[in-house]
Amino acid sequence: MLLVAPQAQASGYEATPDGRALIDEMVKKYGFDGDRLASLLAEAERVDKILESISRPAERTLTWAQYRKIFIKPARIEEGLAFLREHDDTFARAEAEFGVPATIIAAIIGVETWYGNYLGNYRVLDALATLAFDYPPRSRFFRSELVQYLLMTREQRFDPLEVKGSYAGAMGYGQFISSSYRHYAIDFDDDGIADLLTNPVDAIGSVANYFSAHHWRKGEPVAEPVDARLAADSPLLTRELKPRLTVSDYRNAGLAPEVAVADDAAARAILLEGPDGEELWLTYHNFYVITRYNHSHLYAMAVFELAAELARGLAADNEKTSTTKES
Repeated sequence: MLLVAPQAQASGYEATPDGRALIDEMVKKYGFDGDRLASLLAEAERVDKILESISRPAERTLTWAQYRKIFIKPARIEEGLAFLREHDDTFARAEAEFGVPATIIAAIIGVETWYGNYLGNYRVLDALATLAFDYPPRSRFFRSELVQYLLMTREQRFDPLEVKGSYAGAMGYGQFISSSYRHYAIDFDDDGIADLLTNPVDAIGSVANYFSAHHWRKGEPVAEPVDARLAADSPLLTRELKPRLTVSDYRNAGLAPEVAVADDAAARAILLEGPDGEELWLTYHNFYVITRYNHSHLYAMAVFELAAELARGLAADNEKTSTTKES
């Protein structure tokens, strides 16, 4: 059942008790103009489709086989390779400065927005107001994001009525929510604005910065398939996204990693319903870091596999170039 609050009165969100409280907070705490904020909230519209979408995210309703089919497809891989080639200098600089592979950065942008082709059609103000004031299950979170959005648009000199994004208010190439935008967006081309909405250079640098800030470990593995079986109720299949067992625990149970990884390294086994049946994977610290971007192991696996496909494509490109030069 969809849990939503009664629709705001025709006069708009600015006239509701919650709307007035937000305006008062923004005026007193952040020095906003109250009349301007009231005008903005008066223009914010409740969107019922947003309330429907947030109640059934794909990460909670699809199997890995179904989810994988959305993201691991030839067209997305080919466009990702073109995106990497087009911005090769930027990707190289981001990887050098932050230690995050270019293919992981590109895969995030590829999964989120198909490399900037689909940035979202909802006004962010509408999305955040709808969820802040008319979606009780997460109203506290989205109210905070609405505050962050108003601060962010003031800082970046964006018109808060013009910015568009996802049904959850995520924006730009990498679909940053407002708080992430304020904390992790960087001006990677030194033009004075951290523009993730239209500038792929800033977006590439900002995604790399996000992963660095969440402790991506350069050169360490992400995940690997394991040729073994575990019962669905095995204590080795933990529910939490954060690994709480070690590689040694899995080795002792007969699950032997093939990648070079220390016995005391954190690890988590996950069982997925793949295209050809059950798949058992060992995931490591960097896999967990990907879930800091979206709290789903299906999402992290899609990013990991898309990045692997992009890496194979780049390797094939390099081999062709090398063969041509030798000829």
